[in-house]
Amino acid sequence: MLKRNFHPNFILIALLIIILILSIVSLGLGAIYITPSEIIQNLMGEGTQSQTFILHNYRIPRILIAIIVGAGLATAGAILQGVLRNPLASPDVIGVTKGAGLAAVIIIVLFPMSPIIFLPLSAFIGAAIIATILMLFVYKKGAQPNTIALVGIALGAICQAGIEYFMIKFPDDVNMTLLWLTGSLWARGWDQVYLLLPCLILIPILIGLTSKLDILSLGDDLATGLGERSKFLRYILLGVSVVLIGVCVATVGSIGFIGLIAPHIARKIVGSKFKVLLPASALFGAILLLVADSLGRGLFPPLEIPAGIITAVIGAPYFLYLLRSERKKA
Repeated sequence: MLKRNFHPNFILIALLIIILILSIVSLGLGAIYITPSEIIQNLMGEGTQSQTFILHNYRIPRILIAIIVGAGLATAGAILQGVLRNPLASPDVIGVTKGAGLAAVIIIVLFPMSPIIFLPLSAFIGAAIIATILMLFVYKKGAQPNTIALVGIALGAICQAGIEYFMIKFPDDVNMTLLWLTGSLWARGWDQVYLLLPCLILIPILIGLTSKLDILSLGDDLATGLGERSKFLRYILLGVSVVLIGVCVATVGSIGFIGLIAPHIARKIVGSKFKVLLPASALFGAILLLVADSLGRGLFPPLEIPAGIITAVIGAPYFLYLLRSERKKA
């Protein structure tokens, strides 16, 4: 109904306002509660020293990370769904996140003293390997959406087995590995914000390619007839998406289902044209992760529930619903 009654730009502006409101509310949540009025005072330089320290050193970078990672995973999910022409595709469902996770765990466990840049680099390599294997099935004649999803789940299971092997083999690093694999924004700060700077470049690049994505959605034959090198373009889009996933996963761990849920919500509200769908997906992804992290910090302070657990509780039933819907269509 919304996409019939409201202009897409109005919806995008409304989503930005929602993100702003959620950010202010989220800044106050935690072991020490800060009211919205106190937050505004602190942002204007009139707050207490202790509150200013908490906001600027812990909560503001955490909010920025939630927004960037949520937008990045959702954008990558929308791209994967468009490139693979599969509504069930998302970074975690097709195994790309697990591939990045396995590679990152290897770095955490075997090379704990390695430079910080090695973590996103290894996550990207792991995601790229899984994506390459999956593409072999995508372009295999007769591959169906459910088949692609099941192959991705199988690849993810293999990576999960590898992760569990390293956890058993190196029990001293289990706590750090588990926290990372669950997907959490705990103890993330400005260093991780800087690590996410490539996302601020990659997301606009992908949004800038929306017209080509709309052409690809018409089918390879029509896309070729319109002058597009469809297969080459798919690989480029997939490659950029994999880089985006690798950076996000390396920063906050394996937060699942954002890339699946956000594009579907956006598609129901703004339609399927990528010119609007992609930015709407990014904004919905930012909202979902921001809400998940806020709930994790605000439900039982000072204890925290990792954001990945909350997104899994929401996303797993939604994935089963989508899988059932696709089987009915088939």
